[in-house]
Amino acid sequence: MYRAFAERDLDGLRSVLAGDFVGHVSAGMPLGVGGRHDGAEAMIHDVWLPVFGAYDVTPVPDSIVEVGDTAVVHGWYRGTVRATGEEVAAELVHLLTLDGERDRITGLRQVTDTASWPPPAAPEA
Repeated sequence: MYRAFAERDLDGLRSVLAGDFVGHVSAGMPLGVGGRHDGAEAMIHDVWLPVFGAYDVTPVPDSIVEVGDTAVVHGWYRGTVRATGEEVAAELVHLLTLDGERDRITGLRQVTDTASWPPPAAPEA
């Protein structure tokens, strides 16, 4: 999944997400993308495409620990705001629910410091 994010590979993302995927995005995320998103396509179209459109940012994992059917990922969102070039460096924890039988991710709960995300565009004067 993280390789697909880095390469902006939507087909790669689709290949690792289960059809019954459920994403939970931190409340307070820019662009109003926080909340629950049911289905891989909803997560792609309602969260990742808007975020990657406004930000040239990539989630970079520092560590991944698997415990049963859960992977705990710690890392950072690194990049810039496309409109302003302002740096983005926001800590993240992803809790991934894994389905080993289908070799897919069925859930993602994102926890990030939303205050560390600069606005996606310069404020209007």
